[in-house]
Amino acid sequence: MSDGPAHGAEKVARDSTTKTTVRRNSTSVTTTTTVQSRTEGKNAKVNEGRSPTSVYPFSWYLASFEDLLTSRRAEIGKYIAMDCEMVGVGPNPDHDSALARVSIVNFNGEQVYDSFVSPKEMVTDWRTHVSGVAPRHMVEARTLEQVQKDVSDILDGRVLVGHAVSNDLDALLLSHPKRDIRDTSKHAPFRKVSGGSAPRLKVLASEFLGLNIQEGEHSSVEDAKATMLLYRRDKDVFEREHAKRWPVRVVTESKEKGEDQKKKKKKKKTRKR
Repeated sequence: MSDGPAHGAEKVARDSTTKTTVRRNSTSVTTTTTVQSRTEGKNAKVNEGRSPTSVYPFSWYLASFEDLLTSRRAEIGKYIAMDCEMVGVGPNPDHDSALARVSIVNFNGEQVYDSFVSPKEMVTDWRTHVSGVAPRHMVEARTLEQVQKDVSDILDGRVLVGHAVSNDLDALLLSHPKRDIRDTSKHAPFRKVSGGSAPRLKVLASEFLGLNIQEGEHSSVEDAKATMLLYRRDKDVFEREHAKRWPVRVVTESKEKGEDQKKKKKKKKTRKR
C-alpha cells in the first residue's frame, strides 16, 4: 500500500437530477434519474495512492478511534475501472506522451487508487486544460515503478474495465489478459453512435448516461466512474458477447483420466541400449 500524502483537499461534489434517454431498437425511452457525480469520492483524497479498503480485515486494531469513524471501507471487488491522464514530452509533445496520473474505481464507482506519476522524460506540454495535471502536482507524485507495482497488485485476478484501455496499459508498461478486459470503446452497441468507429467517452456519457463530463480539465477519477457506469448499464450484453469470444473450456473427467494414463505409459517406456 502506498502511503504518500495527498496534494491539497481537491474534492468536488455535484448532485444533479438528469433525464437519461435510452435507445432500444430505434425507440427512445426517457427516464428521470438522480445522478450523484463526484470528481473525487466520499472521503477520497487526490493522490492518495491505495485507498483504505476492507481487504485487510484485521488492520482495524492498528487504527485510532477517530480513523475508524472517518474511514471508508470500500471493497475492491472483482470489477475495476481505470483511467489515465497524459502529458506531452520531448520535442514533439503533440505526438509523444507520458503517464501523469492513474485512477481506479471499483464496481460501485468508489475510488480505490489515485496517484500522480512523475514522468521520466522532460515534460514540454502539461496539457493542463485537458489533463488537469500541473507542475505543482509533481511535488508529491510517485515514481512510475511505484505506480506500476501498485496498479499491478490491484489488477491481479480482476476484470479491468476501461475506455481504449490498451492505451492506459501501454503508458503503464503493463499487460492484462484479454479475457479479463471489458473495453467500452469496442462495445458494438456503443460504437453505433459514432457510425461504427471508436466513440469518445464524453459522447457515450452524454448519450447513454445523461452525464456531462470532461467539460474543461479532465479528471481521471470522474472518467473511470463514467466508464464503470457505462459497463454496468450494458453488463449483460458485454458478458454475452465476451462469452462468445472467450468460451469457457470444459474438460470432462474421462478425458482427464485418459491424459493421465497416457502420461504414465510414457514414463514406463525405457530407452533401448
